[in-house]
Amino acid sequence: MPVLPRSLEIQAEITAIRRDIHAHPELAYEENRTSDVVAAKLTEWGLEVTRGLGKTGLVGTLRKGNSVKSIGLRADMDCLPMDEFNEFEHRSQNPGRMHACGHDGHTAMLLGAAKILSEKRDFEGAVHFIFQPAEEGGGGAKAMIDDGLFEKFPCDGVFAIHNKPGIPLGMIVSKPGPLLAAADRWDIRITGKGGHAAHPHTTLDPMVAGASIVMSLQTIVSRNIDPIDSTVVTVGFFKAGSAYNVIPGEAHIGGTTRTTSPENRALVKRRIEEICEGAAKMYGVKVTMEHKPGYPPTVNNPAQAKFAIEVAAGVCGENNVRGDTRPSMGAEDFSYMLEQVPGAMVWLGNGGGPEAVSLHNSRYDFNDMAIPFGVSFFVNTVERFLGEPAQA
Repeated sequence: MPVLPRSLEIQAEITAIRRDIHAHPELAYEENRTSDVVAAKLTEWGLEVTRGLGKTGLVGTLRKGNSVKSIGLRADMDCLPMDEFNEFEHRSQNPGRMHACGHDGHTAMLLGAAKILSEKRDFEGAVHFIFQPAEEGGGGAKAMIDDGLFEKFPCDGVFAIHNKPGIPLGMIVSKPGPLLAAADRWDIRITGKGGHAAHPHTTLDPMVAGASIVMSLQTIVSRNIDPIDSTVVTVGFFKAGSAYNVIPGEAHIGGTTRTTSPENRALVKRRIEEICEGAAKMYGVKVTMEHKPGYPPTVNNPAQAKFAIEVAAGVCGENNVRGDTRPSMGAEDFSYMLEQVPGAMVWLGNGGGPEAVSLHNSRYDFNDMAIPFGVSFFVNTVERFLGEPAQA
C-alpha cells in the first residue's frame, strides 16, 4: 500500500509542529520545551505519558487488547550547538542552536504516527513511542536505558528512522548488520626532554616519537583490518612546540576511530596501545594513551531489517527501497537500544540528489514532503509487527 491517506490529511498539522520545534532548538538534556510540546500532543491524543527518563526523555504508550506483544518506536529531540544561516520564517530563534540533523523531523513524524495510531488502534498489544534526548554526543539512549526504559516499557522490537540527504524523496534504505560505526576518541600524550634546537642530541624529542606514531597508526587499517571491513583511524590534531629554535618537552595527539564491529573496535584500541608502547621504547620518551569510548556500532538485527524493508516497500513501492545500502562511518546512539532489543534503523530520503545540503550544515533543513512517508512507515510497522504472532 502507498502512503496512508490520513498521513497526507495531517501533513500540514505535523509540518507546523516540526517547524515550531525547528524554530526553538534545544541542546542535549535541555529539551524541556520540546518535551513539553511532545507530552501535550500525546496527552491530547489519549496516550499514557511517562516523563523523566534520561532527564528530558519521555515515552508515550498506546495499548489495545490483551496481547503481551509490544513494539518501540524511537525519535531523537536534541539539536546541534551551531548557528543557522537559513532565512526562512521557521529558522532557529536560539543563537548557537540549530536542528541541523533533522531531529525535529524525526520527532514530528513519530508524533504523526502516534496521532494516526491513536485514531485507528488497528493492532493488538502495546506501542511505546520513545522520544529520546541527547543523541548528539550525549548518549541519551543509554541514559534512558539506565533509567529503566526497557524494564518499564518492554519491547519485542524497536525501530527508528533517520533522514538522509542525497537519497531521493520517497525512498527508504537500510541493511542487515552494521549500518553505522562505533565512534571512539583517543588522546596520546608524549613526554620527552626539551632543549635548544641547535643541540638535539641533548634532548628526547617528543615530536619525532609523535611523527612515528602518526605514521604507524595508518598501518592499522591497511595491515590489521580485513579489507572487506570498514574502519577509519583519523588523527585530528598534533600539538607541540611554540618556537622555531626550541625542541619542546611534550606533544599531544588526538583523534578518532570508526569501526563497524565489536571485534575491530577492540583490535584498533589494542593496536594503538601497542604502537604507543613501541614508540616509547624506541625513542626513550614516556607515552600515555587515553581511550574514550563513544557510541557502539549501530547493528541492525537481520530479521528486523528484512521486516523493515518489507514494510518500506509497501509504503514507497518496490523500486524505491534498498535493503543493501552501504553503511556509514557516522555514529548513532540508537545503537544502545539495538544492543538491548532486536530492531532496525532505516534511512528516509530527504531529497536533493548529489548536491543536497548535508546533515550538520548551517543551511540544512528537514524536507517536510518526507513526513507522510515516515509517518506511514511507522504506522505500518506497528500494525504489521503487532499483527504477527510473538516469537516463542
